[in-house]
Amino acid sequence: MFSATGMQGFELFSKVHIGTLLLFFAACGALVYLRNKRKIYQQMIKWTLFILLPACEISLQVWLILTNQWNVSNLPLQLCSISTFLAVFLFLKKSNHLFYLLYFFGTLPPILAMVTPEIAYTFPHFRYIEYFLHHSVIALAAFYFILYEGYRVPKNAILFSFFTVNIIAVPIFFLNLQLGTNFFYLASPTKAETILTFFGSGIMYYIYLEIAALIVFFITYLPMGVLQRIENRNKNR
Repeated sequence: MFSATGMQGFELFSKVHIGTLLLFFAACGALVYLRNKRKIYQQMIKWTLFILLPACEISLQVWLILTNQWNVSNLPLQLCSISTFLAVFLFLKKSNHLFYLLYFFGTLPPILAMVTPEIAYTFPHFRYIEYFLHHSVIALAAFYFILYEGYRVPKNAILFSFFTVNIIAVPIFFLNLQLGTNFFYLASPTKAETILTFFGSGIMYYIYLEIAALIVFFITYLPMGVLQRIENRNKNR
């Protein structure tokens, strides 16, 4: 379960993979259901998510070190790790602008990462459990802030988040050049076959990456826009 070589052979959309995705969506449904009983369950949900976020990040780093797999490419500088830090901070201190980033970084991207995971291990290996638990908890934390703490995202937050991720990407790009890493997938597409595989190489790769980011951010905003329109309609009745 904890070895570096055991339990490999992950199969995309296998019964285990589909079951894991269904479990995540069931947890999302549970968040919605328990919202009506928030006085009883809110603190329990809040602190469970708060503990699981750093626990997943730290346990992965410890496992990599203990199995002699750790290298600079495992520094917590991918979007999911940044989303983890944002969520942990938001549990401690309110910030609308930081929530905008968490919403765009930590909802659709981790869900897509679970649908087409870049992982070799299968259940019940530690890495499989950590990977899906970590990505699930990031998205669940974002949903928690929407459902239980009333955070909302205005439409202009799409451009705010897009420009912010580009600002973050500049030092990450040069760090990749220095370390030979691939944070934010700015050096090359993922090893697993995802939509990034079809973006080509060179300048066109970055152009398509920017276009894809805008499209993903816009799609991510759509349910938030619908939610706010429904809420405004109910207020005006």
